[in-house]
Amino acid sequence: MNQNMMHRTCYIVFFFVLSLAFQAKAQEKKALFIILDGIQRELLKKNPTPNLDEIADRGGYYEAHVGGEAGGYSETPTISAVGYNSLLTGVWVNKHNVKGNSIRQPNYHYWTIFRHFKKQYPDKTTAVYSTWLDNRTKLVGENLEDTGNFLLDYHFDGLEVDTLGYPHDDKSDYINKIDQEVAAYAAAEVAAKAPDLTWVYLQYTDDMGHKYGESPQMDQAIQEADRQVGLIWDAIKMRENEQGEDWMIVITTDHGRGEGGFHHGGQSEAERATWIVANRKFNEVASQTPGIVDIFPTIASYLDLNIPKNQAMEVDGISLLGEAYASHLRGTLSGASLKLNWKSYGSGETARVWATSTNQFRYGNSDLYRLLGEVNLDNESAAFDLKANYNNLKVVLELPSGYANVWVSNAD
Repeated sequence: MNQNMMHRTCYIVFFFVLSLAFQAKAQEKKALFIILDGIQRELLKKNPTPNLDEIADRGGYYEAHVGGEAGGYSETPTISAVGYNSLLTGVWVNKHNVKGNSIRQPNYHYWTIFRHFKKQYPDKTTAVYSTWLDNRTKLVGENLEDTGNFLLDYHFDGLEVDTLGYPHDDKSDYINKIDQEVAAYAAAEVAAKAPDLTWVYLQYTDDMGHKYGESPQMDQAIQEADRQVGLIWDAIKMRENEQGEDWMIVITTDHGRGEGGFHHGGQSEAERATWIVANRKFNEVASQTPGIVDIFPTIASYLDLNIPKNQAMEVDGISLLGEAYASHLRGTLSGASLKLNWKSYGSGETARVWATSTNQFRYGNSDLYRLLGEVNLDNESAAFDLKANYNNLKVVLELPSGYANVWVSNAD
């Protein structure tokens, strides 16, 4: 081979490798979710939110809920930290055990999305930018023995404990300033470092709701939150345009508000009513008022996370991406008879039904499941003769992709 041919061959190989590298980079997926605390649906719709609107135009706006099954085993307080943890873990309070903002005894056997992500992708980066320190130290549980000493790659939080830099005041102006700092810092880090999985938490809207209810102050806080989302959204668009990255952004709130827009914590429709805005179009499950727990499997699906089966069978949410098969699994147990029903999306697929009478997972152990049989999802119901009486059962519907689960108790 002469020298010119060698040079030409080298150039071809070089550009081929460069092309492959660019294609790989173009396919790089990154996810960022934002919790804007305590914004009820009606006020979100009422106020001008151009940045949220732009994101929704790319994907959608979806009415959602928190609070688990009202009156059922998974009923979950419509309280801030409780809602955050339902998103982080994909399960309701009967599993994650965060019952209030004191965060006394989280059950870390139900892993957060961050821990799953870092387990599968140890070389990828994670970040939390938050107006509340406990989000990182208690809910994510950074560097705790119970979370396997999980560490984030980046974080920015704790300004609320800096009373010299941010003197506390009755009007919560200091929280407004902290939100501004957190949003600006997050936007700068996204632009410069582009963490692969990021959580941003902003608090000021909740403070204004508690202090003033439905009011001009709350309206102003919502509009300011939208502006802060815009900073982060601009950074994401820059990364997409300049680096060829593929980003999913999901914005939600952790609870609605009661009468007058002041308080929350109960199970009224207004307190349970939330919303989701995303730059992705969701599947048919999103038309059924999805729960905050559905965000976990949605992010997992987007990031190609393979949750181990024993953990995936515990997740209460259903992915809002990809083909929808079934959701809203419910059951009754009477004597030895188990009856199930669910919402089908006309896929024509079958699913397998598993059941166990134990709940050892909550203690970090394994449950022994029994295969009850296969069902046609389009039938939307099935009945099983268990041949024995059980007081309680955990029942799992193994879908062609993902799982749905329900707990049932014997009525006899």
